[in-house]
Amino acid sequence: MINVADLPEDIDVLKAIIIAQQDKNTRLELLVRAFKQAMFGRKSEKINPDQFELALEDIETAMACIKAEDSPLDDVAAPVTPKTRAANRGALPRHLPRIEEIIAPESKQCSCGNDLHVIGEDVSERLDIIPAQFRVIVTHRPKYACRSCEAGIIQAPAPARLIHAGLPTEALVAHVLVSKYADHLPLYRQAQIYSRQGIDLDRSTLANWVGKAAFELKPVFDCLLDDLKTSHKLFMDETRAPVLDPGRCKTKTGYFWALARDDRPWYDPGHDPGSGDAPPEEVPPPGVAYTYAPGRSGVFAENILDGFSGILQVDGYAGYNRLTKADRVGGAIELAYCWAHARRKLYDVARNSTAPIAEEGLKYIAALYRIEADIKGQAAETRLAQRQARSVPLMDAFESWLRQNRARVSRKSPLGEALSYIDKFWQGLTLYLRDGRVEMDNNAVERTIRPIALNRKNALFAGHDKGAENWAIIASLIETAKLNKIEPHAYITATLQAIIAGHKQNQIKKLLPWNYPASLNSG
Repeated sequence: MINVADLPEDIDVLKAIIIAQQDKNTRLELLVRAFKQAMFGRKSEKINPDQFELALEDIETAMACIKAEDSPLDDVAAPVTPKTRAANRGALPRHLPRIEEIIAPESKQCSCGNDLHVIGEDVSERLDIIPAQFRVIVTHRPKYACRSCEAGIIQAPAPARLIHAGLPTEALVAHVLVSKYADHLPLYRQAQIYSRQGIDLDRSTLANWVGKAAFELKPVFDCLLDDLKTSHKLFMDETRAPVLDPGRCKTKTGYFWALARDDRPWYDPGHDPGSGDAPPEEVPPPGVAYTYAPGRSGVFAENILDGFSGILQVDGYAGYNRLTKADRVGGAIELAYCWAHARRKLYDVARNSTAPIAEEGLKYIAALYRIEADIKGQAAETRLAQRQARSVPLMDAFESWLRQNRARVSRKSPLGEALSYIDKFWQGLTLYLRDGRVEMDNNAVERTIRPIALNRKNALFAGHDKGAENWAIIASLIETAKLNKIEPHAYITATLQAIIAGHKQNQIKKLLPWNYPASLNSG
């Protein structure tokens, strides 16, 4: 708020202030308009989510820069007015170390000559950071001998190390892994960052550390994959993994197959035992395991799922059909399909042309999603009852609408193809109405694919099939840790330390991310 008494009396100065304020308001209005368009305007569903976030970052940065014009840093003597805590700013995590500082008046003596005493205080917290810094662990192993006899020399054995006679601690190796597979920093960029602190580590050296770690973590990955396959319901999806093919001086196309479990949407961790409702059954922790394969054939999915029986939620890729064959070795698999993919077919039609039929279909699907939003987090039995009461009548009306419009629309038209897609997968699309544990779409696994896509964007391709397999092993453990709200660097460090300390193979389950000690979990 401008104080009228503070305004200058000079007309020319006032004009300059008004012009500057109008210019500022114009710039802010343009940025606010751009922000609203980015947040709420129509967007293609194919837009890269990361590019969208980058756009918001730049707009918000520009707005903050303009607002900073009213907050000069040199006015240090101005009294500090307490500000309302921002809506998205909660208490800082308790596990962070606190550095206490006391800012006392220059004099603690009153003008009357008596000493002042404390009657209260204002306490504020600010988040600080110590930039990543290398340090050297110097290990001394003294040798002892007896002066009275010749019993020999006694010395403590050297501690086991991940890299025998090498430079890194397990924490440093974990830092390299997390930087590469969680923060998407290729090894050559990490080497450049280290060199700024005078540490000359060749990219090939870092690659050797990663390979050794992947080898040691392979049993934990195998255990993770086996644990996921004991579930009654899983998600599966695949994404490209370009791999260098030196023989042809080009890249070949491999695939990462993601097998994910996430039953949190039908489990309410805040269930009140005194409410009278039956408590939800124990829900296994979320997890994801990536498996590299040189192709996209359904036979790779079949091999990965060896030993699994239950419900598999997938997109409409035909390669999954072989999983439902009667002669498949192992238990039966029932396919649940994804309404997000079905909706996208109609959305593309509605976006590219005037299509009242497609828009009407989108309204049906939107109504079904609103019901899912209402029952998210409730027990499976409750979700099933709600779906039977609310979603089934709506789905019956949608099915009648689908049949009528399929008969009216050419099958070869874009709209006809979209309607045919929904009709083709109808049984799997409606499976969620008969089982409260099944989701309406496979977005859970789609989200786990994103980190792979980000790493692929930065690294462009894997250098070798074996490199892609290592990528899958390490990324699986890191992403599973993140799904369980466990800080991945702490988990990978502790796991590597346990392995080199001789952790027993028959207790490998204790090394799975969700078994990481809660007392050490900083998430």
